[in-house]
Amino acid sequence: MARTLSATLTEAELRIMQVLWDKQSATVQQVLEALPRERPLAYNSVLTIIRILEKKGCVRHVKDGRAHIYRAVLKHDEAKRSEIQHLLGRFFQNSRELLVLNILEDHGIDAQELQRLRQLLDENR
Repeated sequence: MARTLSATLTEAELRIMQVLWDKQSATVQQVLEALPRERPLAYNSVLTIIRILEKKGCVRHVKDGRAHIYRAVLKHDEAKRSEIQHLLGRFFQNSRELLVLNILEDHGIDAQELQRLRQLLDENR
């Protein structure tokens, strides 16, 4: 039975999308070469993931001779918004307030980040 396509990006898909966002367009080999070396992927794995991204509508290709040149259709900001919406729905009952409160309750936030948040809140009043 075939797996259903996820509405969000998997970790491997995100790594490949990051390369395409950075490079604008690339062949499978160029994507492979641009991936971080600490977690390498095989050529066939990169090709499979790119094809999945194409089925999801995140990537398109054009033929250049025998090569396929891939480019991201999904914009980086759109991907971030989609992931946040997914997170909100799964863990925070679609409440931005609950998400922000959870972040603020995290002791890892520093004074500079808090100051930036206050500034943004003041600007949006």
